[in-house]
Amino acid sequence: MLLSALFISALITCNLIANKFITIDLGFKQFVISAGVLPYPITFLITDILSEIYGKKKTQEVVVVGFAAAIFTLLILALGAWFDAIPNSVVSDEVYNQVFKNSWRLIGASMAAYIVAQLVDVKLFHFWKRLTQGRMLWVRNNFSTIFSQLVDTIMVVSIIFIGREDFSTITQYIIDGWLFKVIIAALDTPFFYAAVFWYRNKYAISDSNQEVDF
Repeated sequence: MLLSALFISALITCNLIANKFITIDLGFKQFVISAGVLPYPITFLITDILSEIYGKKKTQEVVVVGFAAAIFTLLILALGAWFDAIPNSVVSDEVYNQVFKNSWRLIGASMAAYIVAQLVDVKLFHFWKRLTQGRMLWVRNNFSTIFSQLVDTIMVVSIIFIGREDFSTITQYIIDGWLFKVIIAALDTPFFYAAVFWYRNKYAISDSNQEVDF
């Protein structure tokens, strides 16, 4: 339940802040990304943890529930836009609409990319798990995320910017977004190991086919 709650929180937050674009300087490269990218890698870390502990079916259920929660959030945002703000409202109709109402294309792109990329991630995770016979936990954690994040980034950037930006700009957005996600995915590997070991010890999960091997 905790992992599912964190997953849905990160997913919804991604969509709410996705309209803001930022630069992050890591020294060797400056990345231009949506602010929504910041919490998004957490969702892939959580689906990998869920896949390892609870299996593909349960993880896919969480992904679908997350999608439903995001759609519900969009309906709430639309409801908020339906009513006029009072004269002394801290947030005016103009500000509210600029942040939320005008973000349908972006949020729609994000959700389309999300459902495809997350399901791809779950399938690839178990593909690498079978291929390595349950060994080398880092392989399925990183390799599944690297490809699924590429799918996600290409989809969301293309839907948002085709017809608005030139090809070189779109390509640069894809490269920056994907590389940043890959770096974060590599950095979260120790957290993946720690979470899996903690869960197995806490709940006495034992499966010879799921033995962790560095």
